[in-house]
Amino acid sequence: MSIVTVQLGQCGNQIGFEVFDTLFSDSHSSQGLCSKRENEAYQASCKERFFSEEENGVPIARAVLVDMEPKVINQTLSKAAQSGRWKYGQHAYFCQKQGSGNNWAYGYSVHGPRHEESIMNLIQKEVEKCDSLSGFFIIMSMAGGTGSGIGAFVTQNLQDHYAHSLKMNQIIWPYGTGEVIVQNYNSILTLSHLYRSSDALLVHENDAVHKICAKLMNIKQISFSDINQVLAHQLGSVFQPVYSAEGSFHYRRNPLGDLMENLVPHPEFKMLGVRNIPQMSENSLAYSTFTWAGLLKHLRQMLISNAKMEEGIDWQVRPPISGLPPLGKMPLNKELHFNTSIANLAILRGKDVQSADLEGFKDPALYTSWLEPVDAFNVWKTQRAFSKYEKSASLVSNSQFLVKPLDMIVGKAWNMFASKAYLHQYTKFGIEEEDFLDSFTLLEQVVASYYNL
Repeated sequence: MSIVTVQLGQCGNQIGFEVFDTLFSDSHSSQGLCSKRENEAYQASCKERFFSEEENGVPIARAVLVDMEPKVINQTLSKAAQSGRWKYGQHAYFCQKQGSGNNWAYGYSVHGPRHEESIMNLIQKEVEKCDSLSGFFIIMSMAGGTGSGIGAFVTQNLQDHYAHSLKMNQIIWPYGTGEVIVQNYNSILTLSHLYRSSDALLVHENDAVHKICAKLMNIKQISFSDINQVLAHQLGSVFQPVYSAEGSFHYRRNPLGDLMENLVPHPEFKMLGVRNIPQMSENSLAYSTFTWAGLLKHLRQMLISNAKMEEGIDWQVRPPISGLPPLGKMPLNKELHFNTSIANLAILRGKDVQSADLEGFKDPALYTSWLEPVDAFNVWKTQRAFSKYEKSASLVSNSQFLVKPLDMIVGKAWNMFASKAYLHQYTKFGIEEEDFLDSFTLLEQVVASYYNL
């Protein structure tokens, strides 16, 4: 089954390019550590998901590119074409001459309705090229105007037009220090609208990815391109093909459906995060060896201590012993708070993958009381290595990892709202105070639901 990717705004288009490039490079890599037949099946499965029939032998990404300024789309189209390995469809993009000025309301209320027909027609054409549609993968940021405003508008439209297809939004969480003065407004409006129309929100925090670039990849001058490559690596490690069941050698047919089934058991909880291990620069990779036991021990502690990378993990955090209050101060001090999960999915790729022991992830103390570990934890495997790593593991989690950042963004937005700062920029495009209040109510409920797991 195929996934149609919708790339929105500068951020969505730049990340989208890196994602397709990573998927293509990996599926055509000679370092897959598996038989030729297995490699061909992996390639075919990746192609069915993300690329359509070749024009003159060059695969075409199953994607629609949307931005309100032409510059980034032109760069993205030509970068893909110049690679000579894959490209975007020549009519699969929509752009205008004037951006959204970092104003969510302008993207959502002006650009969205004005260009709805053109954008939805492009998406429909892309859907018609799929023999079977798994769903939509929508890449966007939430701080600006185009990605966030039009992203929320398009997702809502997809919900109306394709009610039975799954929608996963990949959202870039803004830097805490802020790029845009109104980013907290844009963020709460984006999140609250997506919570109503999307099936899952896969969140990447800019601050966390920045740290990975600095500490694990040893990059001195970090560019957006570096950040996007780390994101693309994490997304690729989740979306590339894996076997459908223990001992089976058939690749899963419905990637989005399988992800949702394993990770989103209740519509109140749809925030997903990704961790993966190892991540390092190519130079370091040459001198490193890994065991499954070591990788999984680190990955489990990253999960329970809510660490985004394997460096600087807090090893003091332990699962609570059932029936006893957590050690240390009572819950008022949530600093050392254990990160409770609703559901986890481990994806293991590479050598000796069948020997990996995942018992540590089946501990009931890791999960909320209303799901048994047998339902809350799943594992997917393939012998085929990903990227340049002989062994690699990814963990997609539905957990409390966003309680603090979400609470902070809601709090900052509320402080601005209470003093009516910048509100006129939104009301003049039809977003009323009532809309803001609805967003606050919905997101405060989300924070409370996750907090009380």
